[in-house]
Parts: sequence; structure tokens; C-alpha cells
Amino acid sequence: MTNHITTKWLGNTKFESNNPSGHNLFIDAGEAGGGNGEGYRPKALMLSALAGCSGIDVGGLIKKMKLEVDDFTIEIDAELTEEHPKYYHKVTMDFHFFGPALNEKKLQKAVDLSVEKYCGVMEMFRQFADVKVNTFFNK
Repeated sequence: MTNHITTKWLGNTKFESNNPSGHNLFIDAGEAGGGNGEGYRPKALMLSALAGCSGIDVGGLIKKMKLEVDDFTIEIDAELTEEHPKYYHKVTMDFHFFGPALNEKKLQKAVDLSVEKYCGVMEMFRQFADVKVNTFFNK
């Protein structure tokens, strides 16, 4: 399967990029980088892609396994290299599940299936970063 996107320059450091979903997004550098901060930063967008990819997997597994979860969030901290080209070389991904009746064993299985088998963005990150994954249950 091949995806095609078009990213159009809107002047200065701002771009508009389409997506196969039909939704568009804006990308821009921050003021320190010569932009106006009117869009997503490219590297941070990669972290959102990682969280979204795994989140979609886990959300689908929560439904499939009929698990009771009031809410869940994914927090990512990532460290950039010092030298150019700067890239994320250390990434910590924390899954936080909330609810009074959490099935910790099955939720951990859902996280493991995502990060070890299903999430293609995770596999891409593993090619260049040390990725650590933690799971927290908040009852």
C-alpha cells in the first residue's frame, strides 16, 4: 500500500499538508526557528504519530476485549541528540489507564500487542531510538 501526501509552502516556514484521511494540517517553525508558530513542529508531530498509532491499536483492543476503561492517555518524553541532524534518540512512552474496574493483565496485553506487533510507527522509531514503554493503572 502506498500513501501520497502533498505539502504546500504557504510562505516563510509555514506549510499545509494533506492526509489520505482528507484532513489537512499546518506545519511551521517556532519563533526561535524563524517561523510564526502557526502549525505543528515536524519532530513533535512524529511523537503525536507514535502516540496516535499505538493509541488506535489499544483503543481497538479495549473495545474488542470488552474492557472497562474510563479514560486513557499516552504521554511521551523524547530527547534529541546534541549534534545536527538532531533526532530523537531516547523516547519514553507512558500509558495511563483510569477507571475503578481496570483489568490490568488484559490492558497490559493490549499495550504489549501494540508496541511489539501492530504499531508500525513504533517499529520505525525503534530503528533510530531507544524506546521505553511504561504502563500505569489509576483506580
